[in-house]
Amino acid sequence: MPERIFVLGGTRSGKSRYARERALVLGGDRVTFIATARPGDIELDARIAAHRADRPPAWRTVETDADLARAIVNAPSEDVLLIDSLTLWVSAAMELPTPVRERWQQARIALDQRDAPMVIVSDEVGLGIVPMDAVVRAFRDELGWIHQSAAAWADEVFFLVAGIATRLKGP
Repeated sequence: MPERIFVLGGTRSGKSRYARERALVLGGDRVTFIATARPGDIELDARIAAHRADRPPAWRTVETDADLARAIVNAPSEDVLLIDSLTLWVSAAMELPTPVRERWQQARIALDQRDAPMVIVSDEVGLGIVPMDAVVRAFRDELGWIHQSAAAWADEVFFLVAGIATRLKGP
């Protein structure tokens, strides 16, 4: 059975760096990076460029929209899979008529069919105040449900704060 790693943390917590390091150890040059950020604003485009520059050049990068399951299925089966991040994927998926949790179930089915290790990254957004806006509350709630599912699926779960990883689950 493949190794399944779920990495959570806040903004600039070091979660993406930690996930990249784990994927590199697990797969070397045989990593497919599934990027969920959608370019379109100057600040996010700069973050995307920085993330690209931090990845080894041999890694495959697949940019996906809300169809995460398709991106997973199309990734080479022998590659370690690094998905960064569920946060931005949920944001995109919420814009579509198919419920986010249904889309996540499709992605989990695709993940379960893989034989190589997988690393999934997401932002923990549920530690702050209750948002005033109903759309933001719905996003936070959907992401929280997805996180619970991903943590149950994972062999190891890590929470990062200030660049320090704390193991929440696993050996």
